[in-house]
This record gives sequence, structure tokens and C-alpha cells, in this order.
Amino acid sequence: MTLTPPVAERRPHSFTVHGVTIEDPYAWIKDPGYPDVTDADVLAYIAAENAYFESVMAPHKPLTDRLYEEMKGRIKEDDSSVPQKDGDWLYWTSFETGGEYRKWWRKPVAGGDDVLILDEPALAEGKEYFRLGALTVSEDGRYLAYAIDDNGSERFEVRVKDLESGEHLPEVIPGMLSEIVWTSDSTGFLYGLANEQWRTDNVRYHRLGTPVSDDVELFHEADEGFRVGVSETSSRKWIVISSGDHVTSEVYLLPANDPLATPLLVSGRQVGREYDVDEHDGTLFIHTNDVDPNFRLCTASVDAPGEWSELIPPSRHFYMTGVECFRDFFIVDGREDGLDQIEVRRYDTPLEAQRIAFPEASYDAGLGNNPEYDMQVLRVGYESMVTPGTEYDYDVATGQLTTLKVQEIPSGYDAGRYGTERLKIIARDGTEVPVSIVYPKDFPRDGSGPLFLYAYGAYGYAIPPGFSTGRLSLLDRGFAYAIAHIRGGDDLGQQWYLDGKLEKRANTFNDFVDVAEGLIADGWTQAGRIAIAGRSAGGELMGAVVNSDPELWGAVIADVPFVDVLNTMLDADLPLTPGEWPEWGNPIEDKAAFDLIRGYSPYDQVKAQTYPPMFISGGLNDPRVTYWEPTKWAAKLRATKTDDNVLLLKTNMGAGHGGKSGRFESLREAAEEHAFVLWQLGVDG
Repeated sequence: MTLTPPVAERRPHSFTVHGVTIEDPYAWIKDPGYPDVTDADVLAYIAAENAYFESVMAPHKPLTDRLYEEMKGRIKEDDSSVPQKDGDWLYWTSFETGGEYRKWWRKPVAGGDDVLILDEPALAEGKEYFRLGALTVSEDGRYLAYAIDDNGSERFEVRVKDLESGEHLPEVIPGMLSEIVWTSDSTGFLYGLANEQWRTDNVRYHRLGTPVSDDVELFHEADEGFRVGVSETSSRKWIVISSGDHVTSEVYLLPANDPLATPLLVSGRQVGREYDVDEHDGTLFIHTNDVDPNFRLCTASVDAPGEWSELIPPSRHFYMTGVECFRDFFIVDGREDGLDQIEVRRYDTPLEAQRIAFPEASYDAGLGNNPEYDMQVLRVGYESMVTPGTEYDYDVATGQLTTLKVQEIPSGYDAGRYGTERLKIIARDGTEVPVSIVYPKDFPRDGSGPLFLYAYGAYGYAIPPGFSTGRLSLLDRGFAYAIAHIRGGDDLGQQWYLDGKLEKRANTFNDFVDVAEGLIADGWTQAGRIAIAGRSAGGELMGAVVNSDPELWGAVIADVPFVDVLNTMLDADLPLTPGEWPEWGNPIEDKAAFDLIRGYSPYDQVKAQTYPPMFISGGLNDPRVTYWEPTKWAAKLRATKTDDNVLLLKTNMGAGHGGKSGRFESLREAAEEHAFVLWQLGVDG
């Protein structure tokens, strides 16, 4: 145990790109044997950082424990999901009191005993990390194929269980990274393997009872920047093979009853065009951005899949995010002015939309589990920043919502104690940025209150204004909690995403800073009373704004932060890099991209200045943001910053990108971060 911050050794290392020489004295922290991390110096430095973390946080352990017990007390321990029918069976999951993981159940629709089909606690026993990936039952209901990851590396192992006998089949498939789709005769399934670079570039077919070595590769992607996925249409007549990167996609179809048939190409890839496909009675429903970033819906015959006809045109205000076909109607999902919408449309009157009405001004809603093609009552999920997760049945014929389940909070919850608003703050270029905020009803508006500000801002991923039981620990201690819907996400449509990527990446960082300053101007808080948090690409955001505006922040949480952007984008051998170039730019071939990335990459822009208190996390087995990114960043910050503010680095030695697994272990990590925030902002715990 030590209260002396570790100091990473500086070792001479430089490289030259586009005539620019860059010094990187912490490059040695990247183990050359990765993904095996065995270098003694690397492990010793990470261990020293972890020991320092434990020492610094030790006096705050009572607060961490108190927060953990609060968070745990808001979780119904013996919880179960609402059963849903799929074929001849009803399926559901349950947790037992004290259980970290789910149990999966079913029983016959016609009546009979409950049957345990998968026991996650038993599978996870004795493991530091456990995650269930794909899970799917064969069409005849006899076999269960599922995939598990027990170290956080996201290389899953596929197993098959005979649900009649309860025994596992002998075949085991390691290294899977995809969904699993059964053929219609239940004799085999399709999946994809991760290659050595952790890229899924294939679809394979496994027939039950045959050696895995005999599995047939049905599709192979030659472009190293594309990733391959496998799914099925809603009717389950077709297996869908999709290949794409962040801006371009291509789809093939296979008959579910003939997986060895030649894949049917829907339409060849065109750079910048994305599309996905569902099917109804021989007609393909094609959701695409080919003519507008807000997407449109086209149709085509299965017999002429490349001949598209527009069914629903793009809308200036409605961002179409997806389409799902059912037997008697189809669903169009989207967002209007940033708020989720679910539309029921009939095949004979496709331009008439029956919208599901929701009661609040800001919320998160979407279709739930609706596995059958012939659905007349849809499962729908809903929540808001003050409304716990609620599951409904929506009767398509009557338009009625029936409440099935409301998230239970055993320790108690009174929504009337909190207020929520959707604000619009004007960024420096005149753009209105939405902000969702929740706060105690007695929150002061004189600038004295503490505020927690969260954002992501990348990959076109919107952060929904949903409910969080963990967040209540901050609200009940006087915080307001805000989500900044900044550019880079697709909160307001795909153009919102496009306006925060590549050469427009600075908009993401500026939006976040401008939201903070707007909240200060509106009396929500003041500089130095703002705790900020971001994860992964949101961690990159944290790195950028602590470089640009360090005085605004009172505490910073950067989880698995993507901060060594330039080095990662220059390394084509890393698992994700080639597929990331459409998102960030290719600095290997493009000098302008090199200059742009170098200009904002948080690691490269660390400077001699005061930095706010920081809590940084990483995962040794993380294949998405490799462990050395947060580690190098922390080392460089320690050596460069001019303040005495605390800087902590915690590396999970047995986990990956998502941190600890299990519903309670993950709470403990959240409690640590909340304790850090309360400590640094001087809020009574």
C-alpha cells in the first residue's frame, strides 16, 4: 500500500510519419506480445498503479461501501422477466437472491413444468469474469446454442445443449464473434469466427453431429475494414449475411432451409451507402440512407433484389432508424426531434402511420422482445429519467397499452421528488444542442449546486434519456444529472452524427464544453462544480475537454478511454483500426487526417498545465480500447501536469471493455466512481 504515485519510466522512442517526427517515451507500455501481456515491466507498472489506487481510495471505502449498499438496495434480487411466447414455449429469465447472473427458463404453452434451460450462475462459478453472448433455440425447440466469454476478450466459445436430454453435444467452437442463426430444419446453425486480428470476416455453417473442423465457410470478406454479421429476417425464411464498415454496407440472403445455396446479393456495396433488409411475402423491405441521411424505406422483389422502389420517402424531421416486418403489419422505428417514435404501418396503406403515444416530454422507448412473425400484441419498453423501466403490451388493433411490469425498487422510490427537463443550449456555431437533465425538486438555481454531466458523441450512437437507479445516489445528495446530446451521436438524425466525425470532430468537443458553460450561465452550477464522465469514445471526449478547458471540471471519470487515437489509427495491425478509418480518418495515407487527429488526440495533446482530479479505468483484456491507451495517458499526465490534484488509474486484470461482469460487481465499480466524485466535489456522503 502506497500513497506515492508511481512514475513510469521514459524510454526513448520516436517515429516519423508525413515528415513529422513524434516522440513517444511510453510506447514500451504496449506489450509486443499482445494480446498476451507478459512483459514484467508492464505488469509491474500496472500493479503499482493499482496499488496506488487502492491506497488513495482506502479512506473512502466506507463511503464506497455505503453507496454500493444503496445501489444494491434498489435492485430486486429475486427478479424475473415477463414470459414471452415463441412457438410452443414460453421463455423467461430470473435472478435468485444474491445471484450475479441469470437463469434461463421455459415451459410449454399447453401447460407443464418450468424447465431450466441455461444456468448462468453454474457456468460462471469460480470465474473472475463471465459474459453470455449469443443464445438461441433451434426452430424445433430441441437444441440450445449459446456462447460464453470468461475473460473479457470477447472471443466467445459456442456450446450446444440438447434440451430433451439436458446433455451437451460434444462439439465446442472457440473464437466465435457473431450471432448464431439456426437453419429451418434445426440440424445446424450459422456463425462467424474472429480472425487473428479480432475481426469477423466470415460466416460458417456447422451441422450438428459433425466435427467442427468440417464446418463450411459460406462467405468470406476480403476487405479488412469490413465486419461480417449473421441474422435472420422476421419471417425466418431467410438468413441475412451483412458486411460493412461505419459508412458502407452490403447484404446477402440465404434460404433458411438451404444454407449451402449460393448467397443472393441484394445490392453491391457503394461507398457511403448503408442499408439493411427484412422480408415479407417475397418482398424485401430495404431501410437505406442512399438519398438522404435521415433514411428512407424501399421495397424490391426477392427475384430482383437490386431493383428498389421507394415506399416511404425520407423526412426532414423524422429520422428513420429501423424497420421490422410482421405478418399483418410492419414497424417503423425512428426519432422525431430526438425523441423515440414507434409507428405501426399496414402493407396496404404504408403511408399511414399509427404511432404509439407516450406520456412524457422526454423518454426512451422501443420494441421489446417480439420473436414471432404473427404478433398481434407487441411487447414495448419505456422509461424516462424519472420513470423506472416499464414493460407494456401494445394491442395493435385497439391501440391500447397494458402495463405488464414496472421496475421494482425495493428500497423505495418517489418520482415526485425529482424534476426533469429537456433543454436546448446554443453552441458556439449557433447550433442548438439538446440536454436532458434530472434534478431534486429543491435543487438551487443560483449556481451553487453540483452537476454531473455525461456524454458519448461518436459512431452515431445516441445516449437515451433513460432511468438509472445508480444515479439516484447522486440526486439524493443534491446533484443535478445531465446528458448532453452532442454531435457525433445520431440523437437528432444521421446528419447530427456526420457533423461530429472526421474533419468535423471538433464539434463534439466544443458542444460538450458549450453545454457546460450554458448550464453555468443558466444557474445550474458553476465552474469547478461539474463532474464529467465518458466511456470508450466518450473517454476520448473526456481527454479532449480536460486538455482544452480544465478549469471547468471538478472531477473526471474516464472509463476505458480511447485517448491514444493517433498511434492506434496508425497501427493497421490492431484489431479495430482498419474498420475505424471511416470514422476517424486514415492518418497513414492522408496527411490531412494525420494532422487533424494529432491535433485533438488526448494523449498527444497532454500539456504542462493544471488538470482536474481524474479517475481513469482500463481492462487488461479489452480488445476495443487496449489497456495501454489509458495506461500511457495516465503516465504522461503524471509526468506533465503542473498540479497536485489526484489522478488514479485502475486496471481490471481479469476483464475487458465492459468492466466487471455480474450485476453486483459492476455496481461496486460504479460506487467507487461515485465516491470519487463526492470526495472531489466536497459533497457530504
